[in-house]
Amino acid sequence: MPRKSSLFTSESVSEGHPDKVCDQISDAILDAFLANDIKLGIADDSQVNTRLGCETLTTTNKIVIAGEGRGQAPLFHKHGGRAVIDRELITDIARGVVKDIGYDQDGFSYYGADVEVLLHGQSPDIAMGVNAKKKKSGEEEGAGDQGMMFGFACTESEVYEKGSFMPAPIYFAHKILKVLSDKRRSGQLFDLQPDAKSQVTVQYIDGKAVGCTKVVVSTQHNANTRNGKKYTPGMVKDLIEDAVASALPKGWMPKKPSDFLVNPTGNFVIGGPDGDCGLTGRKIIVDTYGGYAPHGGGAFSGKDPTKVDRSAAYATRYLAKNVVAAGLAERCTIQVAYAIGVADPMSVLVDTHGTGKVDEKKLEKVLPELFRLTPTNIRRTLKLNRPIYRRTAAYGHFGRAPDKDGGFSWEKTDLADAIKRAVR
Repeated sequence: MPRKSSLFTSESVSEGHPDKVCDQISDAILDAFLANDIKLGIADDSQVNTRLGCETLTTTNKIVIAGEGRGQAPLFHKHGGRAVIDRELITDIARGVVKDIGYDQDGFSYYGADVEVLLHGQSPDIAMGVNAKKKKSGEEEGAGDQGMMFGFACTESEVYEKGSFMPAPIYFAHKILKVLSDKRRSGQLFDLQPDAKSQVTVQYIDGKAVGCTKVVVSTQHNANTRNGKKYTPGMVKDLIEDAVASALPKGWMPKKPSDFLVNPTGNFVIGGPDGDCGLTGRKIIVDTYGGYAPHGGGAFSGKDPTKVDRSAAYATRYLAKNVVAAGLAERCTIQVAYAIGVADPMSVLVDTHGTGKVDEKKLEKVLPELFRLTPTNIRRTLKLNRPIYRRTAAYGHFGRAPDKDGGFSWEKTDLADAIKRAVR
């Protein structure tokens, strides 16, 4: 029996969170590889030269970049028959990301951090699996790994933020931090520092999101105000309250002071990688649906578009969003599964959670016909060979507006009419 009233909570973390610093460095390196392919004229919608699986770790004034990849000079070059990465170029990319985020602190600084680059050439066994189908047929690449991926969309946030098709808790958790970041960068909230977290608890009545019961924000800040007074949690709360309220729909901000918590530990001066170790891929639930829908387990950042952990998660989000945008369901989850080296998915599942207006089996048949779920077709149709990835590495990979240069192409709803026609 459906519940009359329920609560659901999701969290987000800012671009200055240690894990997100790592995600952005890994994706900035991927962007550099893809931009280099374009510059050399060896990347288009029909092929991709870059292969990259890049992991980053950060701690107090230390950045370690590791993984495997394939690329062209100047990023990669041959030395003694082996592919060797240009460590100076990679180091410069990492420092540039840290500088842009805003870290220039004693414990973590864009110029003072020691950067260690341990990237190496891609395993020939992995390359053989990815390229096998392409060699045989001249057309299809195999999946870069086995695994299952999920896409999700729903209508619940459409009343407040048209076009997002996201669960309200994660959408507004992201938005709170994005507003604070924008105001920090503009100088309006100049005493804030880059590291921050948010948590939003949304109340549902008869399945509809109606407001927040709790909002938690932890934000790094300067030790003292411009007047030399030591910041207290109450002062930080006063500093950010209007900005937080502006990120929420009218009437959603909790009215009780005890329901809006700011820096509950009492102090947040030491933050970022100096306060806690960061690692690529540790915020996969923040990256997707905030726990509201399943996630396959694979991280996104630092992975090139032949890796279905990333590209198939984008493709299933694209299909789920278009099913909902077509008015065929209020909620839609799509799962696919792959075997390494095999182009076509092992399985496709569509679940409309009892809200569908057409048979789910019909959607399972129609969707792969309209949009082939092979790595090659996903990459070509969504135009994933572009340097569009660093921007995804903070504030969520989904629920964002498509960019003119092709970023967030999986957020388009241009397939909705075709799906409607196909299921008539």
